[in-house]
Amino acid sequence: MSRRFGEEGRELSYGTYLKVPELLQLQHRLSSEHDELLFIVAHQVYELWFKVVLFELEAARDRIDADDVFFARHHLHRVYVVEKLLVEQIEVLETMSPQDFLAFRSKLAPASGFQSVQFREIEFLSGLKEPSYVARLEASLDELSRLRRRLDEPSLDDAFRALIKRRGAPSLVEIFRDRERFGDLFDLCEGLLNHDETFAHWRSRHVLMVERQIGSKSGTGGSSGAEYLRSTLGKRFYPELWEVRSQL
Repeated sequence: MSRRFGEEGRELSYGTYLKVPELLQLQHRLSSEHDELLFIVAHQVYELWFKVVLFELEAARDRIDADDVFFARHHLHRVYVVEKLLVEQIEVLETMSPQDFLAFRSKLAPASGFQSVQFREIEFLSGLKEPSYVARLEASLDELSRLRRRLDEPSLDDAFRALIKRRGAPSLVEIFRDRERFGDLFDLCEGLLNHDETFAHWRSRHVLMVERQIGSKSGTGGSSGAEYLRSTLGKRFYPELWEVRSQL
């Protein structure tokens, strides 16, 4: 008698493959407030998606190093789609009223989103390396080691610049003006800019959410809250890709 696919052994199930029982044990509320579970899950999901973004950015960088622009673009497109999802997820958090959030917010101090190591890894790997963040983060030795490694290793921006040099060092203006000749490089520029723009959109949307929830209050980690976040809105991974628009 023939067996259907997946019937042999029956040692694996949906729950065991995805570690669902273990996953559902990772949400520990510090209060009895109803909305704290939503807050925890939303931020855990962010960290899971950050893990995927890092994985895809590494793959894109390595493909660029291998002169495989097609698949580098593929990985960057996936990053773009995931980041759009991260922006949309903010609406879920905004179903909390300010009063609902404030009911458990005091329990969170001194924890802060500023301490997200993966968020900083995304910045460093993309090309926005700021060594001062490493000294300011309250993180484990393993996490600090990861950040230092990201500072030392080539970024996506480094890989892109090296690729352009291998192609005879055309300027960005040349790439944009001669798409027939440099079509794959132009597409890669647009993929990088999609990542940059969508991440900037997330920053902006996050500021609005914070202002909606806590107004001008200080952050739980001791920062100035929305005021600090607004100061980050001008950050760009690839400023030259924005500037080239003014030169066309």
